[in-house]
Amino acid sequence: MRRVRAIVRKELREFRRNRSLVVTMAIFPLIFLIQPLVAVLLASASESTSLSTRHLLLYMLAIPVLVPAMVAASGVAGERQQGSLEPVLTTPIRREEFLLGKALAVLIPSIVIAYVVYAAFLVLVVLLAHPAVVSAILRGPDIVAQVVFTPPIAFLSIWIGLAISTRTSDVRVAQQLSLVGSLPLVLLTSLIAFDVIPITPALAVGLGVGVVFADIAGWRLVSPMFDRERLISDSR
Repeated sequence: MRRVRAIVRKELREFRRNRSLVVTMAIFPLIFLIQPLVAVLLASASESTSLSTRHLLLYMLAIPVLVPAMVAASGVAGERQQGSLEPVLTTPIRREEFLLGKALAVLIPSIVIAYVVYAAFLVLVVLLAHPAVVSAILRGPDIVAQVVFTPPIAFLSIWIGLAISTRTSDVRVAQQLSLVGSLPLVLLTSLIAFDVIPITPALAVGLGVGVVFADIAGWRLVSPMFDRERLISDSR
């Protein structure tokens, strides 16, 4: 864990210095905050009934899907471009430790951003929306689902990004492919949010368990893809 923490600290320092990543982390949350916020603030009391049949809050689960996917995509590919990967790979750190450190470093700011945006949305809705709309939107199960599902969904998206990053030497290509790879998760959360897929307690539990197992499997599957010898030779 000492080596994992060292990777996490190193990555967080890099994030602070990398303006393009900071911009990336800010763009997607704004996109997925503005649309539902405008819809809620413009809704009248008569529209509260239709809103109560949807799970609009879950629409913002796309934030912990897209933000970490974009950042994780540059995790390995970015270091290859900068020439900083080889010194790290020549240390005794295991590939499982290296990738776990990378994943945790992306997870921390991603879930912080997701929770902050979500909290801002709730505050603005309570202060500015019609009371009937507020009652229709702010439901306990939806709030709990947003809080509980954000970390495991973000983690799964991170493994998708890291898997692509280990096989791609160009950061922009890796980010584009990571977005494409994360679209099924965005589609699933959107279908649930707009009640195309009716959510039930059994389905919620099943999805939660499935995502957690997918997170564990992601670590196990991505680690063998991280070929130390190939990455060192390609970075020279």
